[in-house]
Amino acid sequence: MSAVYYLLAIGAGLGITLQTTLNGQLAKGIGGDSVAAALFSFTAGALCLGLFALMQGGIAASLTAIPAQPWWSLLGGLLGASALLSYVILAPRVGLSALLGLAIAGQITSSLAIDHFGLMGSVERPFSLIKLCGSVIMLAGLAIALFGDRWSALFSG
Repeated sequence: MSAVYYLLAIGAGLGITLQTTLNGQLAKGIGGDSVAAALFSFTAGALCLGLFALMQGGIAASLTAIPAQPWWSLLGGLLGASALLSYVILAPRVGLSALLGLAIAGQITSSLAIDHFGLMGSVERPFSLIKLCGSVIMLAGLAIALFGDRWSALFSG
C-alpha cells in the first residue's frame, strides 16, 4: 500500500473531527437545532458531490444503474446521515474526543468482522492474532484516553 493512501486516510479522520466541530457550532448558531444543522451540512455535502459528479461526467450512467443495485447498498446514505446527526447531538454532551474515540471503537470492531468475512462484497481479509492484539491495544489506549484522569485520581487520592 502506498503511503499516500495512509496520509489521505489520516486527512479523512482530521476532516471528520473538523466536520463534527463545525456542525456543533452550526447547531449552536441556529438555536441548538441539531437536526437542522445536520440537514444543512448534509445538503451542502450533497451539492458539492453533485457538482463533482457533473464535472467528472457519466452521472447519467451511474443513475440508471442504481435500480439494479441491492436495496441494502443504498443504506450508506441513511447510516451517514444518522452518524452525522448523532455526532451533532453527542459532541456537546460527551465531548469530541470521547465521541470520536468511541466511534472509532465501533469502526474497529465492525471493520474486523466485515474484513474477515468479506461482508457486503468487500475483499476478504482474514482475522489474525496480530490484528486482535493491535485492536486490543487501540481499545486500551482509548480507555486510557477516556478514563485515565479518573483512574489516576482513584490511585493518587
